[in-house]
Amino acid sequence: MTSAPDPRRGAAAEAIRRYAPMIYGPTALYSVGQGAILPLLPIIARELGADLATAALVTAMLVVGQLVGNLPAGWLVSRIGERHTMTLAAAVSLIGIAGMLLSGHLGVLMLSVLLIGVCASAFALARHTFMTTRVPLAYRARSLSLLGGSFRLGAFTGPFVAAGLLGIFENEEASIWFFGACLVVVGLLVTFGPDPEQAADRAARAAETRPTEEEDPEALEAEDTGEAVTGSIPTAERIGVFRTMARHRRVLSRLGLAAASLSAVRASRPAVLPLWGVSIGLDSSTIALVVGISGALDFALFYASGQVMDRFGRLWAAVPALILMGGALFALSFTHELDAATMWFGVFATVIGVGNGLSSGILLTLGSDIAPKTDPAPFLGAWRTITDAGGALSPLLVSGLTAVASISVAAGGIGAIGLLGALAFIRWVPRFVPTPGRD
Repeated sequence: MTSAPDPRRGAAAEAIRRYAPMIYGPTALYSVGQGAILPLLPIIARELGADLATAALVTAMLVVGQLVGNLPAGWLVSRIGERHTMTLAAAVSLIGIAGMLLSGHLGVLMLSVLLIGVCASAFALARHTFMTTRVPLAYRARSLSLLGGSFRLGAFTGPFVAAGLLGIFENEEASIWFFGACLVVVGLLVTFGPDPEQAADRAARAAETRPTEEEDPEALEAEDTGEAVTGSIPTAERIGVFRTMARHRRVLSRLGLAAASLSAVRASRPAVLPLWGVSIGLDSSTIALVVGISGALDFALFYASGQVMDRFGRLWAAVPALILMGGALFALSFTHELDAATMWFGVFATVIGVGNGLSSGILLTLGSDIAPKTDPAPFLGAWRTITDAGGALSPLLVSGLTAVASISVAAGGIGAIGLLGALAFIRWVPRFVPTPGRD
């Protein structure tokens, strides 16, 4: 027997489509601003007297902030809601911007970047929670792939914005001011613009109570003019972040670790590829070209991942992505001493870019699939902490393996993690993840 479609879901989905610019626009703007300052952080740190290792640590503070901010962000979203959390994150980020602009001390710079990272995690988790609770399962992956693409937009275009601002103003502070302006606009849009959360809820309530024209044409006319009864949305008991983690420890320790392996492989690309190019004797422009082509393929394919996941299932995007990236890294590790090492570097960098593009939105979608329907924010905070930990540890693993062995061993080790992660997804996704379309 086929169940009738839920009118609440359809109405909420229509409201989401209508308010798509307000859903994805602030995220894209936030990420472009953040992407504009990221490549300049080591330069700013060096100007304050940092050595190379300390300059790298300043950049890492952004990732550390995102990692430590996920659990508090889950608690905050659960308590005050998505919109207020994003407004607060944009406002507090301005404190970090002020610290970067006004401070001449390296420690204050590090704390400012750390604070921006914490706020970035709160902003991202708030939007992730909104999509989890409002988007129907049948096309959840496409919606979240677009969200992932919004974040990737900043990573892709931000450095170009920074380069343009440097060319015009010849000062790194211009990019910081640009990020600050982005934060102000984002805060104003989120606070005073149309609220997609309320619009989706109103549409769902109206669909639930909407009379047919045959039943009551006057009531239908009243609703169309905005006078319909609104009803109420049931609320659930909030059990907190740590109790949520304990309650869902099985899925977090199994599928969560598989997701962390995907995050680790994805995060290894900006660490492995430039180092590999340097190790085989390529010049900076050639390395930048190869890495840029890989990044362009990654960005171009972000929506394809959502299409595949919604039509065929999560495994059909996650497993091929990990096989492509893990297999390419593993194969790359055997090409270092070959005469055609440069050619193989370009080939496998391209394959890694394709695999990374196919993985867009997977971690967001899997987190939404397995999150509790009533109060997903604490669970998503724990989920994002695990996946972000995988991404944060990956560059450290690459650095350590390169130091004690070689870059070939580092690439092969990360590749092996990717292939093992593919097996873990095959094992755990069918057990924990619902089938698309069963909404």
